[in-house]
Amino acid sequence: MARVALVYGTTEGQTATVAERVAAALTDRGHDPVLVHAKHLPPDFSLDEYDGCVVGASVHYRRHQRYVARFVRDHLTTLNEVPSAFFSVSMTAATGTPEADATARGLLEAFLADTGWTPDATAVFAGALKYSEYGLLTRFLMKRIARKYGGETDTSRDHEYTEWDAVERFSGEVADLLDGDGD
Repeated sequence: MARVALVYGTTEGQTATVAERVAAALTDRGHDPVLVHAKHLPPDFSLDEYDGCVVGASVHYRRHQRYVARFVRDHLTTLNEVPSAFFSVSMTAATGTPEADATARGLLEAFLADTGWTPDATAVFAGALKYSEYGLLTRFLMKRIARKYGGETDTSRDHEYTEWDAVERFSGEVADLLDGDGD
């Protein structure tokens, strides 16, 4: 059993939901994941107390949360020494076109290049339109973007695009890494 830090950044909550699913899958495989919001790290947090780490962040305005990037830079040595993984949650990935997938993957790769991290596994997941969480301007902008790309424009409810089977596959890959089977 590996003790795993599952550190995430979230804006409307979808990345937290994905992190919770990853944690549940790792628990099912016999590991001990500890969920930690990167913006609210406990004062005594030490990545050295964990056998591995999974980091998740969402993309807004073509960037991941700065506080997640700061976490990665602050813990870079440990992240590059232990089994580690990164997942990115992006509405760009929701369109499912090869161009959008390449853009979403490019944003993930830019994050890794910017931070210097080389995780053992990475994944991009489609996010959600959380109309109920948006302010008036953001709701208007997101509806326009959704209309342009064929997404849901009913602002009276939220729309989830995350492919949970892909999250399960990623979680299995992470569990294999922690079990020493990821080589």
